[in-house]
Amino acid sequence: MSLLIRLLLVVLTSRRRSRLHVLDTCVTPFRVWLNDLDVLLHMNNGRYFTILDLARVDLMMRSGLWRQLKTRGWYPVVTLETMRFHRSLELGNRYNVQTRVIGWDEKHIFIEQGFVRDDVQVALSVVRARFLKRSGGTVTTAELLQLAEITQPSPELPGWVAGWSAAEGGMAST
Repeated sequence: MSLLIRLLLVVLTSRRRSRLHVLDTCVTPFRVWLNDLDVLLHMNNGRYFTILDLARVDLMMRSGLWRQLKTRGWYPVVTLETMRFHRSLELGNRYNVQTRVIGWDEKHIFIEQGFVRDDVQVALSVVRARFLKRSGGTVTTAELLQLAEITQPSPELPGWVAGWSAAEGGMAST
């Protein structure tokens, strides 16, 4: 239930926040709620991944991409993700998730998402995603870039990200 409440809050607040280009860094504010905690009273590591989903929705909504995707019947799916934890988040802590596209290949979009509390990074994630069509099939990166009006080539992915993706069956190259 808390995910649905948070999703509703993201949708409502995204409409009132500044517009972004899909390649801009999107900063999405959150707070640790009671049901985010594990038995050690810090945010459950699984909850971090749920929050990442919401922050990506914020980026897509604020960039206008969400509406265009919905119109075409396209939707994102995560194909690979990793997280590095540096510090804990505790009940009531305010934090931001900073979301930015760091590159792409023929099949995937790579997104870096950092949890930041008081200007200190708490956790860092990299997500590999692709888009599917509700009618069946895959959206190519070229189709997605055209929809987002991106004509520039992908920035070079960090070597470890390219290697990580390739090791897991991706196409990223260094």
